Amino acid sequence: MVENVMEKQWFVVHTLSGQENKVERHVKKRVQIEEMAEYVGDVLIPMEKVSEVKQGKKLETTRKFFPGYVLVHVALYDEDRNLNERAWHFIQEIPGIIKFVGGELPMPLPQHEVDSIMNQIQEKQDRATPKVDFEIGETVKINDGAFLNFNGTIEKIDPDRGKLEVAVSIFGRSAPVELEYWQIEKVID
Repeated sequence: MVENVMEKQWFVVHTLSGQENKVERHVKKRVQIEEMAEYVGDVLIPMEKVSEVKQGKKLETTRKFFPGYVLVHVALYDEDRNLNERAWHFIQEIPGIIKFVGGELPMPLPQHEVDSIMNQIQEKQDRATPKVDFEIGETVKINDGAFLNFNGTIEKIDPDRGKLEVAVSIFGRSAPVELEYWQIEKVID
């Protein structure tokens, strides 16, 4: 009897909110305990570094691209597209997993989508993305630099560079000032 070859593919699973890391730990632990490495590969939680200012201090945290979802590299089907019951139940029984995205017979992610996600992760490993919650026309207070404690109005936002242009009134005239996100805060009325 020749066993069908199982190829691992990337699938998306829906998790309980905030349980993504727990799901990742459980999958990796149970793969070893239950000797499932032949069927279950990596678990991926796509994340990026995010910088923001809280109480005047610049903080760097991580943010999930797809909160509530985890990518799992698993051999869910054999070459004849028959469901691998053992891998299916293994994933379904992990604490924190709700279900595969796609129902009873989920489709694997197309390779171009996997490549795109991997590229985004790689690009965002090197630098922190500013946590943008500013809008053009919004009034802000400058809390760092030469214009400390000045108020201004946001004229341009450049999320790729993490900078924005703020119009500040100096000597009765409006002057554009380029600042980083962490150098300003919203004016609360």
